[in-house]
Parts: sequence; C-alpha cells; structure tokens
Amino acid sequence: MPLKIIMIKIAIIGSGNVAFHLIRAFSASKETEIIQVFARKKQVVESLIATNKITSDLTELKPADLYIISVSDDAISEVSEALNFSERLVVHTSGTKPLDFLSNKNRRGVFYPLQTFSKNKEVNFKEIPICIEVENSEDYTLLEKVAHSISDKVFRFDSEKRKALHVSAVFVSNFVNHMYRIGSEICEQNNIPFEILKPLITEVADKINYLHPKEAQTGPAKRGDKQIINTHLDFLKDNPVNQEIYELLSKAIMNKNL
Repeated sequence: MPLKIIMIKIAIIGSGNVAFHLIRAFSASKETEIIQVFARKKQVVESLIATNKITSDLTELKPADLYIISVSDDAISEVSEALNFSERLVVHTSGTKPLDFLSNKNRRGVFYPLQTFSKNKEVNFKEIPICIEVENSEDYTLLEKVAHSISDKVFRFDSEKRKALHVSAVFVSNFVNHMYRIGSEICEQNNIPFEILKPLITEVADKINYLHPKEAQTGPAKRGDKQIINTHLDFLKDNPVNQEIYELLSKAIMNKNL
C-alpha cells in the first residue's frame, strides 16, 4: 500500500489580500491542508474554500499545526490575544511588526511573503520570497517546510532585518507605483495615453535584473542637467506637491551621482 502523506494542517485568520492569496497557494500545495479560515465577511473567501471551513467566530477555530494571522498590522496583537487556546504555533504576516507583537500565550513566529498583493491579480507564489522567524528550532523546521511548500525562496530574518527589508520594499514598490500614478495623471491632463510609457516602465524594471541600481540610473538629474530640471519644475508650477517631489528626487539623484 502507498504511504499516506501527512498534510500540515493550517488555519488562516483573515480575508484581506495576503490571506486571499495564501488560501489559494496552500490549497494548491500537496503538503498542506487548510482546515479553516476565519473571515468576518464569509462571502469574501467563499470562492476559495468550502463554506463549512469558514468561520466568523475566533472561538470556533479548530486544532491546527499552524495558525497564520493575516490581518492589518494594528489588529495583530488584539487578534492573537483573543485566541482561546495556548501553546500552539501562531504567526503573523507583517513586514514591520516584531515577533513579540503576538501574544506570548502561544508559540510565536512570522511568515512574511515579500510581494504586493491584489485579489484580482494572480501571482506565482513559487517566485515570492518568504521571510520566516520563530522562537525555537522545532517550530523553524515546521515553518520552513510550510514556506517551501509554496515558495522556492525562503529566508530566515529576525525582526530588525525584516523591518529594513520592508522599508526597502516600500521604496521600490509603493513609492514607485505612486510615481506611476503621477505620470499617468500628467498624461491624462495633457491628453496623452499612459500606454506610451509602459515600454519604458518595463525596460527600467527589467534592467535591475542585469545592472545594479547605481549603474542603471539615467536622466537629467544623473547628468546634472539643471536647465532641463528647471524647465520641468516650471511645467509643474501649478502642482506644488508634484513639483516638490520632482525637486527632492532630483537633488537626491544629483547628490549620489555628481
């Protein structure tokens, strides 16, 4: 008879973007089984998992090998304290909150997938780095196995390194996307299709696969072309916030390159 595979039983607490994609990833894994999902609004996750596995009551959580709290950072502590069990492995998915932000009545850890998530955009979890942290070696073995069940890139970082990583991620992701928004708004205001910029955006992003960011930098600030910079600042005079952003970034680039 073939050996029966023992699945790692996981309960996911939350129904936001990260939780949504974790449910998908773990459901597709042959090594993990989602035994339950806690969601205040059950309809959000009904398309992902059987309704009899969804609860909106934390006191109804079933025994599991791992509980993943995937809620807003401000709610992590409150949710972990509200769990009515102890001595089980409970982790959160925050990039900035330390491990000890969780209640110490349970064994604590962090399971942080480094990616931007939207429910209407699929991701390949195999390529997503997962940063883990735990308090003891036995729990590390389990959490590492869970991470490898959905990703090929697993890293062990403590809370301080994870915080530094998250700050870096905000710069290269959230701030960059806001630059896209500014660019798109300028295009719209001048009747220019934003699609014209997409090949440029793609090329700049792809360059990082081959060049260090320092080597990939181009543009008027890199060259110290103050005439063009002043022309652009004058163009932005009706939007002081965008003008300030442009000037600050130009100064930062010049200070690094001139």
